Amino acid sequence: METKADGADGSLILIKQGAEARVFESSFVGRRSIVKERFSKKYRHPSLDAKLTLKRLNAEARCMTKARRLGVYTPVLYSVDIVLHTLTFEYVEGPSVKDIFLEFGLRNGGVVEERMNDIAMQIGHAIGKLHDGGLIHGDLTTSNMLIRAATNQLVVIDFGLSFTSTLPEDKAVDLYVLERALLSMHSSCGNVMDPILAAYRKSSKQWSSTLNKLAQVRQRGRKRTMVG
Repeated sequence: METKADGADGSLILIKQGAEARVFESSFVGRRSIVKERFSKKYRHPSLDAKLTLKRLNAEARCMTKARRLGVYTPVLYSVDIVLHTLTFEYVEGPSVKDIFLEFGLRNGGVVEERMNDIAMQIGHAIGKLHDGGLIHGDLTTSNMLIRAATNQLVVIDFGLSFTSTLPEDKAVDLYVLERALLSMHSSCGNVMDPILAAYRKSSKQWSSTLNKLAQVRQRGRKRTMVG
């Protein structure tokens, strides 16, 4: 894809590059937007690569759309381009939960704690809705959660590793990934996972089997038990 110096008139500004995709800031019909491009892998056979890239692109779009149907705030999806392998969606104005929690770790005070608890509650409720709807996010980190500045609502982003599953095991691993991210990145904020799980229990009708499995996942780590 061609990149230009500014984000006007559909031009692209590269803001992030990962192992699977590049993320650009752009505009879509006059609205500030994000463009996520899944690029080809040179080590794969071209036809196989094209099929896998398209499959993952469509899966991400479906999962993001399903999350919104389940009542979880996500960026509005504007378009899917199966030729350029891009998703274009709404630009969410507001900081990441990662940045907010890192700032909290440097400060103390009742107001800060109250806001942190509110965010933790929103996280727990959102994950509960996803899991009860059979959707696993796959990469629950504070980098993939934003707080919309205008409304203070949690917005979940990056469904690139998401998939559908009703297994308590998959839900537990989803929670475990978040717990490890909180421990490694936000230990100075105290135990944020407890209020998240408290909200999860209120939101999810299937919380019991998931949290029982989470206890097992904690004991063995993320790796699944191999049978046979």
